Amino acid sequence: MAAPLRFRLALVFSVFALLSLLARSSSQDLQIANAERRIDLTSHIIKVFLTLKVENTGASPASEILLAFPPTQVDHLAVVKAAATVGKRKKKTYQPLDVNPSEQPDSPNGTKYFSVSLLKPLGKGESVTLEVFYILTHSLEPFPVEISQSESQLVYYRDSAIILSPYAIKQQTTYIKTPGTKVESYTRVDPTIHAGKELKYGPYDEQPPYSYSPIVIHFENNNPFAVVEELVREVEISHWGSIQITEHYKLVHAGARHKGIFSRVEYQSRPSISGVSSFKHILARLPPRVHSVYYRDEIGNISSSHLRTDSRKSELEIEPRYPLFGGWKATFVIGYGVPLEDFLFESSDGRRYLNFTFGCPLVETVVDKLTVKVVLPEGSKEPSAVVPFPVDQHLETSYSYLDVVGRTVVVLEKKNVVPEHSIPFQVYYNFNPIFMLAEPFMLASVFFFFFMACVAYLHIDLSIRK
Repeated sequence: MAAPLRFRLALVFSVFALLSLLARSSSQDLQIANAERRIDLTSHIIKVFLTLKVENTGASPASEILLAFPPTQVDHLAVVKAAATVGKRKKKTYQPLDVNPSEQPDSPNGTKYFSVSLLKPLGKGESVTLEVFYILTHSLEPFPVEISQSESQLVYYRDSAIILSPYAIKQQTTYIKTPGTKVESYTRVDPTIHAGKELKYGPYDEQPPYSYSPIVIHFENNNPFAVVEELVREVEISHWGSIQITEHYKLVHAGARHKGIFSRVEYQSRPSISGVSSFKHILARLPPRVHSVYYRDEIGNISSSHLRTDSRKSELEIEPRYPLFGGWKATFVIGYGVPLEDFLFESSDGRRYLNFTFGCPLVETVVDKLTVKVVLPEGSKEPSAVVPFPVDQHLETSYSYLDVVGRTVVVLEKKNVVPEHSIPFQVYYNFNPIFMLAEPFMLASVFFFFFMACVAYLHIDLSIRK
């Protein structure tokens, strides 16, 4: 029994060694001829655009390309997308590619990877140009961590002047865009140029794999750091003609904390220099043709909101009861209704499905935890959700007026949500139209029994009087 066990262990170790050798050889066969990275720091949501020209210098074809990220950035990654460019100039088109997390053996310094699957293998001597886009959240560190009402907000951004990659890079350049011209300090990795709102690192030539050169940029950023710590969106479907949406927000200003006292007189009389990093208005983009819109908190209805609607969109400008400074929070609820025919459809197999937008309606906002609850009509069966990105899903049951067996609730949960997640998703379910008669039948039954009880009572009362 010992010999077969040793043979199996040896076979397993040899397979792992072979996979490791293949991974190393594929990394050595590829190189990046040119890389250009553009980092947008104008908001608290950091957007990075990366252009890579990848060449296959080996003998075997490559079907995937690895993207490397330092461990300090992986937890803050909200979106990673990639596309292959086809054609040149005006005829250039972009073909989306699948991007998935990937585990690689012997990752140096805890490096994390994402694998980009090519549409066709990259043969010997061939090259492909990739356009990579990713978003980082909670990556700007306020310093000082506390500021007074009259001070501007300064933040740190930490990264590398050299693009982290498992492949050798022949030439690369990084451009960093700041909100304004005020940059307190920045790390120099020659050649480095600072002009206006832009920092340029590079070009750097012939960088070996996993090169890394840390940089720190200290600059002014007074844009609102609006973060929703928790958002619960309830989408209740009624086959009688309307969909009701209720959204529960826990909003916080995630910038430098406010210190000292707050002077409303100074805030209103000197808006250009007092509380420049605070915000008192938030714009919510709602579906077109909304109706019955309300905005309230624990105290009651808040009248300081403005709704603009047309046939293509609806915009609700809301104003909390007080301006939000760093560390301050606000809790409120937004509710509205939309026509059923705009969002509920029937598929070719007879199933009904809701086509609604995922994400947060608030503009330029990060949501730490988003929960979407789709409340289906009573009697709905076999629900299933189709979401274009990974989410946690489970089912619940809720009860409302006149419900007998309860309503099925499809619950979708996702963390680290950004505006790029505001794309449509679908919830499919089977529904027997006979269930639409359940509530009217119950109402009619209640009225019938009430009427009979009144008749019986009057009959008894008249009999006693006689």
